[in-house]
Amino acid sequence: MARYREAKCRLCRREGTKLFLKGERCFRDTCAVEKRSFPPGQHGHNHRPKTVGYGVQLREKQKVKRIYRVLENQFANYFSKADSMKGITGETLLMLLESRLDNVVFRLGFAASRDLARQLVTHGHVLVNDKKVDIASAQVKQGDVVALRESVKKNQQVLDSVGSVGGRGGVPAWLDLNADALKGTVLSLPKREDIQMPIDEQLIVELYSK
Repeated sequence: MARYREAKCRLCRREGTKLFLKGERCFRDTCAVEKRSFPPGQHGHNHRPKTVGYGVQLREKQKVKRIYRVLENQFANYFSKADSMKGITGETLLMLLESRLDNVVFRLGFAASRDLARQLVTHGHVLVNDKKVDIASAQVKQGDVVALRESVKKNQQVLDSVGSVGGRGGVPAWLDLNADALKGTVLSLPKREDIQMPIDEQLIVELYSK
């Protein structure tokens, strides 16, 4: 994803909900959404404009893009792929996003945020089935084993992140974490109920169906 250089907390405030972009800070009282629940900008404190119709659908798409840290064209490609697959399009879309390698690294607790997880992947620190994979958007499959290279297994940031994964909601049921070996297994592909973020995927389907 193109690097976003502005304050990440502004994105959460714009969407009116936590997107968990800053790791541990999002779970503390210092979270900007907790302290300033109004939109960013000069007039944000006055009111949050009522959004209807297309605006609601657009905001939902923007929220999901920002959660999974993908660009507009990438997101459109994911939707097109989901639309061509069997099943419910919205749920399939979320399954594809959730199955990205950078998201799996984040979900296993190897990194405290998806941005940090992407760094681990793109810098070549992640192995899938004992082979280096440095493409953050790579899709994992059932049975895949995702591990960290020996060179980062003693990294204190990684160790702290794994140690605190329980406080960030824990590892989802579709993944199995071996915290001692710093590796995880994809037990199954994610289901809709495994995604606890406040997402209404039907709004996105309606947006792309116009």
